[in-house]
Amino acid sequence: MVYRIEFLKRAEKHFKSLPSDAQKRLSKRIDALAQNPRPSGVKKLSNNEEKFYRIRESDYRVIYQIHDQLLLVFIVDVGHRRKIYKELIS
Repeated sequence: MVYRIEFLKRAEKHFKSLPSDAQKRLSKRIDALAQNPRPSGVKKLSNNEEKFYRIRESDYRVIYQIHDQLLLVFIVDVGHRRKIYKELIS
């Protein structure tokens, strides 16, 4: 089963503002989520009712939700590890 990947507008904006080398690395990881939305190294974030997951690539994080019944991976936010969790809460 192949999952569809969709970005929240904010996540797409943050992704495009990243350095090009980080975008290339993250693109590979995000594209791989279509085949396996729960790869090794994925972490389910605690203390949230919406069931967010995160993958990491160097100093960057991708926060997303998995909707198995719709075969959808919804990218909620992308950013540097210093800022990503603060922005997720706000």
